[in-house]
Amino acid sequence: MGYSTIVVGATGLVGTALVDQLAETPNINKIITLTRRPSSHSSSKVHNHVIDFERLDDYSELFCVDILFSCLGTTRKQAGSLSAQRKVDFDFQYKVAQIAANQGVSHYLLVSSASAHVNSNNKYLQMKGQLEQQVQSLDFSRISIFQPSLLVGDRPDVRIGEKLGNIILPVLCLLPAFRQFRPITGGEVAEKMLKVSQQSGSPLEWFKLDELFG
Repeated sequence: MGYSTIVVGATGLVGTALVDQLAETPNINKIITLTRRPSSHSSSKVHNHVIDFERLDDYSELFCVDILFSCLGTTRKQAGSLSAQRKVDFDFQYKVAQIAANQGVSHYLLVSSASAHVNSNNKYLQMKGQLEQQVQSLDFSRISIFQPSLLVGDRPDVRIGEKLGNIILPVLCLLPAFRQFRPITGGEVAEKMLKVSQQSGSPLEWFKLDELFG
């Protein structure tokens, strides 16, 4: 038996690695990627659809799959403001989840963030926590939430904060108290997501920080 999947955020660090790994997985028959710009892939399993995220309801038929991987996200700098970032990281993400649940997707896998919480004093982490809370009310058979720390890897855009983190955090994480916060590559998060999607699990589960390694 094979599975069909959809990947939202397929051109980001996690999404790119995930699509590559899904394409190499024998029991994955179809991979739909939703992007703002054309994104090609060498595998015939991958079907790219360029969409307008402001009109997600127009593409609801594309969500008739078994598994949804939601890897969408941006930064405030890229978006231009906190409200614009929220549109991507919360509004679009939640709308995607709603449509998928309504179309009968059984397993929803979400990339969130370490320390995400609805009561966080940090607006970004609060937003991520709100999304985690909201999706739990949707009709999925299984929800898996991943909370990585700093994501590292090759990006088309330069992020100064992440570059500094790439230098400082690995040194700090040599100390036992900081080990759980060590940076993680997009490929490692993708590998864990794929592994979880291939195994049975609880109806609602979180994978936090160092639990994502291995």
